[in-house]
Amino acid sequence: MRRPRRNHTAAFKAKVAVAALCGDKTLIQLAQQFDVHANQITQWKAQRLDRAKDSFETAAECSEKAGPSVKDMQAKTGQLAPENDPRSSRGQAFWPSRSVVSTMAGNSATV
Repeated sequence: MRRPRRNHTAAFKAKVAVAALCGDKTLIQLAQQFDVHANQITQWKAQRLDRAKDSFETAAECSEKAGPSVKDMQAKTGQLAPENDPRSSRGQAFWPSRSVVSTMAGNSATV
């Protein structure tokens, strides 16, 4: 009978990763102690090492990495909305004028 899928909390993953980083026990011993697969411990350990430098970043460095603010994105969306609206005069990219359509129809008939 299969064991149901388990979802581990972030605190549990961190505890296992720190135990693996200490090096006091082997992966097999840790796997038996925490009842998880050794490959999973290796993945959590690698993730912990990758994110270790984030612990020492300042607030300014975090905000630079975060990307554009919500206000910037909303302003950009407001600018793009009229360009993509087929009912506006700028939305002609979606609905070409009748003269262009008739010209296109005339060209295909002569080909």
